[in-house]
Amino acid sequence: MKNMRNRVYEANLLLPEYGLVVGTQGNVSGMDRRRGIIYIKPSGVPYEKMKPADIVGIDVNGNVIEGKLKPSVDWVHHAFIYAHMKDVCGVVHTHSPYATAFAAAGIPVPCLSTGQADVFGGEIPITDYVDNRADGIGREILKHKRNGCPAVILGKHGVFSFDASPEKAVFAALMVEYFAKINLFAILMGQAKGINVEPMTLPEIEKWYKRYHGGGYGQK
Repeated sequence: MKNMRNRVYEANLLLPEYGLVVGTQGNVSGMDRRRGIIYIKPSGVPYEKMKPADIVGIDVNGNVIEGKLKPSVDWVHHAFIYAHMKDVCGVVHTHSPYATAFAAAGIPVPCLSTGQADVFGGEIPITDYVDNRADGIGREILKHKRNGCPAVILGKHGVFSFDASPEKAVFAALMVEYFAKINLFAILMGQAKGINVEPMTLPEIEKWYKRYHGGGYGQK
């Protein structure tokens, strides 16, 4: 297997490829829990110019252990998530446009389709607005995250996703944007026709989620 540093580098490159970031915004990190090192994108470095050696390895206090550049300014939020979600080894932060539209409006992404029920098991929750000082963002994420849902939308801000690996966390961020786009169009189309588009019922959401997560979907 590739080492965590290279995996984090490759996962970061997926963000612009998938249209989840613009400029130097956004970041992916991965934690090597055995060694206690968090690998994260360097601050302000364009994705197209970034090299594997630019990925910064830090400890939980932000001290640089590997690399020569400064870590992302969001490192403190990543570290907070790793400290409080022991099964997480990958964290992603983006300002992807459709999901950030929900963030700007202060609206969770409702579960309007079976695909979202599969992946997220319901709506994608949204936090209250909080600034980026200290551990405020991390605490809001913990407050609003829902078991089984690997993402939270930050009010007036963007998306944080988290999962067992950097690759899975990127997939979650991609799916947040995908369903935010679908749902925005569905809501607008409904309004144009005078229809109030309703979320799926909880029993139906649970049925699809259980099938997707070990209930027959995919391979052994």
